[in-house]
Amino acid sequence: MVVGASSGIGAAVARELGRQGCRVALVARREEELRRVADAINGAGATHDLARLYVHDVTAYDEVPGLLERICRDLGGLDLIVYAAGVMPRLAADEYTFDKDRRTLEVNVLGAVAWLNEAAQRFALARAGTIMGIASVAGDRGRRGNPVYCTSKAALATYLEALRNRVGRHGVAVVTVKPGPVDTPMSRGVERRPFVIGADDAARQILAAARRRAVVAYVPRIWQPIMFVIRHLPSRIFRHLDL
Repeated sequence: MVVGASSGIGAAVARELGRQGCRVALVARREEELRRVADAINGAGATHDLARLYVHDVTAYDEVPGLLERICRDLGGLDLIVYAAGVMPRLAADEYTFDKDRRTLEVNVLGAVAWLNEAAQRFALARAGTIMGIASVAGDRGRRGNPVYCTSKAALATYLEALRNRVGRHGVAVVTVKPGPVDTPMSRGVERRPFVIGADDAARQILAAARRRAVVAYVPRIWQPIMFVIRHLPSRIFRHLDL
């Protein structure tokens, strides 16, 4: 299943799962966009029931246990959950808008915790399954351009690491995906997008990471050495970079 499947990376991952013949649950709040993704999957498949859609706002946390139970029943089980829901609000220079910051944390962090906690319990009991969270290279350092977005992705990465340490001993894989810029509606309009890749290319790399049960997967891989250097820059240097 893919949470946040109506556009961007989530939609691309869902389509790639459909191309691989997987039955997939699509979860997002925008029904029209979600239906287009489902139609694309079902129209291209050998059968017409590969994709099922479930309209849900990830900040409706109380809905999660019942909805996950329903999805598992509809699909006949679950072996992979991808949390791809996310927001990245546009901020003016030196803008501090709490409503934007709160929404970012509600979607990027609390929504992930609500869904992945439930999935982790189910997978741990089954002693199988893969959990994936779409974090970001933005979470590796605190950048001045969007402090709370960076915070949300750092929090997600740390949560996934802790979850891995908790359920990995039960045979559950927890994969942290850290994309660089991906050509999606969320990133369009961002001035600089070095090493940008298409969403479909990102989806293929993400699912390859799931298959090999990676711990952390930078997408594309060029970001791994780049972020190694950036993470180790002294703060007195990093703060002067226009990032």
